Amino acid sequence: QVQLIESGGGLVQPGESLTLSCVASGMTININSMGWYRQVLGKQRELVASMTRGGAANYASSAKGRFTISRSDDKNTVWLQMNSLQPEDTAIYYCNAVQAWGGGNYWGQGTQVTVSS
Repeated sequence: QVQLIESGGGLVQPGESLTLSCVASGMTININSMGWYRQVLGKQRELVASMTRGGAANYASSAKGRFTISRSDDKNTVWLQMNSLQPEDTAIYYCNAVQAWGGGNYWGQGTQVTVSS
């Protein structure tokens, strides 16, 4: 089992920045991919960005150029630096971790990001 705890959400104005953090605990040794998804009420959860243990990053088109994902396997932590936030980025952001070798797919409890003037 893997537990994921997110932090860093909040209310910001358009154009401002925010950094989300997610710390993994438990069976972290075989985590391969870690990433961030977001969900708006009534819509499907969508990928924002993910990164493999090897450092390969994948971004949604809406995140490219504005968001940066990073991780530290020593700290079992993944971050999402979000710049130039816009109202359409408002959502609940969820941390995700996927274990290798057919292991589990885990989610955090979510953190609210609201972009509003």
